[in-house]
Amino acid sequence: MSPVFSHGDLRLYLLNLLDEGPRHGYDIIQALSDRTGGTYTPSAGTIYPRLAKLEEEGLVSKSVDGRKTVYAITDAGHAEVLARASDLEGIEAALTDSVRLIADEVRGNVREAMRSLRADLAAASREAQDSAPQAPPADDARGRSREQLNRADGIINEFRGRVRGDLRSYVARGGSLNAETVSALETALDEASHTLTRALHG
Repeated sequence: MSPVFSHGDLRLYLLNLLDEGPRHGYDIIQALSDRTGGTYTPSAGTIYPRLAKLEEEGLVSKSVDGRKTVYAITDAGHAEVLARASDLEGIEAALTDSVRLIADEVRGNVREAMRSLRADLAAASREAQDSAPQAPPADDARGRSREQLNRADGIINEFRGRVRGDLRSYVARGGSLNAETVSALETALDEASHTLTRALHG
């Protein structure tokens, strides 16, 4: 997903973060990632030059605390934040929309994966029923069942790996995985389980 900050918005948002209290560089980067739901995690090469520019403009000051450089807003910087309060409201609204969109995307991916799994299970059940000979020898029937069981295991493992990979990647990017999304996944898995049970005993 593209960064949510348009031209000039990042500069103002950095001032807004510092208006909440002094921060060191990594804390600023982490705060940006957290507040954008992982949709925007800037590099040090993006943040530090902007902080230096704000310092040149007299809007930010810096001090050394041990091995960390701490940035703090100046009176001039605070005045700019106050003067552009309406602009900040627009930026915050854009951040909220961005987080909502990525959450909807994750839920949609989970639903699509579950639909695919249910379709695979239904197709496998129909194929097994259509290809089953009349009164097959017991050994042949067990052999085919074991073959299909192995195939089902492969399908389930592939699905599990794909969904786990998507979720882990999303969280690793700083995304917020809420209870609603996990509940939707649980419901979809229950539906798939019921579909399989009906196919096996129907």
